Amino acid sequence: MAKKGGFGGGMVPGNMNNLMKQAQRMQRQMEEQQKAFEEKEFTAKAGGGAVEVKMTGKREVLSVTLQPEVVDPDDIEMLQDLIAAAVNEALRQIDEENAANMSKLTGGLGGLGGGFPF
Repeated sequence: MAKKGGFGGGMVPGNMNNLMKQAQRMQRQMEEQQKAFEEKEFTAKAGGGAVEVKMTGKREVLSVTLQPEVVDPDDIEMLQDLIAAAVNEALRQIDEENAANMSKLTGGLGGLGGGFPF
């Protein structure tokens, strides 16, 4: 005969409470970390420092600094390439740090399903 309840007793209410508290705590930590990350500045250079780009974690460009020797009216293409390279490097730094931060926060979730009775 089959038991009533389907899963053999289900989850203990106290455990569900603890799980909810843990989830809320993790959500607060993620929100705080995201805010700090968005305000953080990232700096990248290209052309041996001839071009420097500063960006925020929100991917907003704060400044572009050019060394005078890189400004050659006969070679605008090189300058454009250096600016693109610096911006792409800053974006790579942002993505890398964001992934590392998220990994720290979610690192404990790998075994989440293991404790459930279903």
